[in-house]
Amino acid sequence: MTASVLVLSALVLAGCGAAVDRAADRNEAAAERAYPPQGRFVEVDGRRVHVVVEGRGPDLVLIHGASGNARDFTFRFVDAVKDRYRVLAFDRPGLGYTDRVSDRYGGATNTRGESPAEQARLLAAAAAKLGASRPIVLGQSYGGAVALAWALERPTAGLVIVSGATQPWPGQLAPQYPILSSALGGATVAPLVTAIAPKDRATLSLAAVFAPQAPPEGYEEYIGVGLAMRRETLRANARQVSALKDHLRRMSQRYGEITVPVEIVHGTADRIVGFDIHARPLAEQLPNARLTPLRGIGHMPHHVAQEAVIAVLDRLARRAGLR
Repeated sequence: MTASVLVLSALVLAGCGAAVDRAADRNEAAAERAYPPQGRFVEVDGRRVHVVVEGRGPDLVLIHGASGNARDFTFRFVDAVKDRYRVLAFDRPGLGYTDRVSDRYGGATNTRGESPAEQARLLAAAAAKLGASRPIVLGQSYGGAVALAWALERPTAGLVIVSGATQPWPGQLAPQYPILSSALGGATVAPLVTAIAPKDRATLSLAAVFAPQAPPEGYEEYIGVGLAMRRETLRANARQVSALKDHLRRMSQRYGEITVPVEIVHGTADRIVGFDIHARPLAEQLPNARLTPLRGIGHMPHHVAQEAVIAVLDRLARRAGLR
């Protein structure tokens, strides 16, 4: 997506905005029919939080990455650990079926996104309502930042950071993030993407996220890409990602305050969240951390190297005295 797309879409919508909105409405409704909520809703201060709860044992909270939802974990991962953990797989605010943290973040032209800390507070409150007051928190990618924010403010038995975005990174984000997070882009480009985005673009995006590995068979059909293509979800995701670097710059100065056991597992071939940029510094900043590099593995080890990730999770549980 380039700046020229922004200009083109603005011109298109000026002439046929109602038609685009109708097409977007149809596509959003179709996505929600095909991929309805899998779990239950917990209300926190008037906000609905969607969570899938499975299994028995020590409480384990799972927090997905950017553009995702709880289906990323209910695709095989939850089934692999629910025999020994009570798993709570959340949709993050604004994604999947969880509400935004506050009405002040909604709307087509609002450019603000919830911080990792605000997201952690909402999810921690929902977890506490379900009896998980001191869980293990596992966060993947953007979810790693939310897990760290949780530990900075709320009780946790320990953290597992999988391919976590944890440090302010060099360089700029891909163009779609500043475009979709802007007031004009949120009002014009997001509806157009929802209305006309081709399926092969989603396939290419998943291939890039999993590279150098391939998505598991059936993953694309299961994950519900259409949920991520809804207008408000596109806006929420872009605005959260666009604001993340500044939040991480401040958060990373406090990581030394996290004294619970932490396991960091990260692929050395991760092209989305670089191993040397994020995982290595985090291991040095945390006083009670262990780093497990996964040689040749990309950004999605919980799918392509699942046994290794589960072994790290079980080690964290032992270190926390839960097994």
